[in-house]
Amino acid sequence: MRPVGILGGMGPEATILLMQKVLNAVDARDDADHAPLIVHQNPQVPSRIKALIEGTGADPAPALGQMARDLEAAGANALAMPCNTAHHYAETIRRATALPFLDMLALTAATLKRAGARRVGMLASPATRMVGVFDAPFAACGLEPVWARDEAMLLRLIRSIKAGEPTETLRPALTTCAGALRGDGADHLLVGCTELSLMADALDGPVTDTLDCLTAGIVDFATQRTPGAD
Repeated sequence: MRPVGILGGMGPEATILLMQKVLNAVDARDDADHAPLIVHQNPQVPSRIKALIEGTGADPAPALGQMARDLEAAGANALAMPCNTAHHYAETIRRATALPFLDMLALTAATLKRAGARRVGMLASPATRMVGVFDAPFAACGLEPVWARDEAMLLRLIRSIKAGEPTETLRPALTTCAGALRGDGADHLLVGCTELSLMADALDGPVTDTLDCLTAGIVDFATQRTPGAD
């Protein structure tokens, strides 16, 4: 088994959900059968929304680079990050260490292509559109994003989850956003924010969750199957 270092805390619940998904993804008969994770749960990483959308926040890049180095020093053999928006800083993480980076967005695009998706409805932070984090992996797989017309509603949802509002009260708004994307021609939905992954079970298919794609990549690497790393 090869340990994977997790740049976590963005947000904390999404990181815990990833850990649970990795645990559930392994057919284990004993503790030692599970994928080893080294988790840097750092909710003090500067806000990606404030930095990228509002233009008022501190740069998250230095904190992410330091987290990568900390995880390498702790014994990680690869790095992964359960935050879609923070992949804007993926090159900072790659430069910080010599470890392979399990790119959640590339893993997701490959999964969508295998599923036959063409026009992908984006349940994601507006920041992902603004900085284009999905552009290159989608283009490489022939995918077209369908962005929400009401991005403000999606952003309110994400902020509400971060603020601790019960997801039960937020599910109707998520399904409304999903229905609007399908109405605009999306043939497949993508849960492209790991905060929204906390209530992805409210959605009807075909749906892909980036957190599930990262989970598969982590388990593959840890168990020395197809790494999915760059």
